Amino acid sequence: MVEDRVQRRLAAILAADVVGYSRLMGADEEGTLARLKAHRNYVLDPKITEHCGRIVKTTGDGLLAEFASVVDALRCAVEIQRAMAERNANVPQAQQIEFRIGLNVGDIIIDAGDIFGDGVNIAARLEPLAEPGGICVSARVQEDARGKLDLVFDDMGEQHLKNIAWPVRACRVRLDGERTGTALPSAPSAPPSKASIAVLAFTNMSGDADQEYFSDGISEDIITDLAKLSELRVVARNSSFVFKGEAVSIPEIGRTLGVRYVLEGSVRKYGARVRVTAQLIDSTTGGHVWAERFDRDLSDIFAVQDDLTQKIVYALKVRLTADERGRRISKRTIEPGGVADPALGQEQLQPDHHGYLA
Repeated sequence: MVEDRVQRRLAAILAADVVGYSRLMGADEEGTLARLKAHRNYVLDPKITEHCGRIVKTTGDGLLAEFASVVDALRCAVEIQRAMAERNANVPQAQQIEFRIGLNVGDIIIDAGDIFGDGVNIAARLEPLAEPGGICVSARVQEDARGKLDLVFDDMGEQHLKNIAWPVRACRVRLDGERTGTALPSAPSAPPSKASIAVLAFTNMSGDADQEYFSDGISEDIITDLAKLSELRVVARNSSFVFKGEAVSIPEIGRTLGVRYVLEGSVRKYGARVRVTAQLIDSTTGGHVWAERFDRDLSDIFAVQDDLTQKIVYALKVRLTADERGRRISKRTIEPGGVADPALGQEQLQPDHHGYLA
């Protein structure tokens, strides 16, 4: 008797995931699910169908789809992210749902409607490397789409993806529309001096396993805020969270993730109060750059996250663009002359004429 032959085919695989899903669900479960369902019904599902794709499976906060055409898959991903940006334009930031998308092309195995193989795994590993609202693709996707779509790709260099035996060259799709073409730089676009940081999962010190989502959500939000800064390279959540609960030294984490700085911390909830501690560590020496403790009302948790992000920017001397200065500074009440904010008990940081916070 001849055994059934394994069914294989070449396909473009799209993996999408919601940014900060744990934090969104922790703040408003019903509202988050309703908004996510609406985005699925009005954007993701119709776009995938329009571009001849097939949704293979969904998870609580993401989905996996396959396409016969790389061009169709990439065009679909771009249209999804641009449509999501429009839908989020008038939504409060705390309620915005953003997706990261990873895209790869490769040989896949089909079994009972599901798909398997390295082609799928690479797409899933590329997704967390994308910026919130962005797209990360393998170099093969860029090569296959060359000259067919009016897009620019920023080379991210070779990436060592979890459980993938060989390095994969990745590219970030530029969605700002400032340039056209499909030229791929021969070297990473980030300068060698670009600061790099990994934010580890903050430790839940509440003694309540149900609060795990809360501490994870704080870490995810800090990652999201830092990833929006063009002069800072931030390791994706899925990469930095692999060390959660592991006894690994900071220098080893820095070497593994290829970053100089590591942020670690803890969260403790007690009643209507929350204590957040954070330490920024130079992984090359193991020494602290700074450490801080925040004791606030639970309603002030977003202010704590903003303050942490601000201190990291200052400590690493990250230069901000005009737009980035506006996003960071507009969130805070800053009095003329940098007077002390009673809520923080310290002088507020302000940008100098070069765009640094000082």
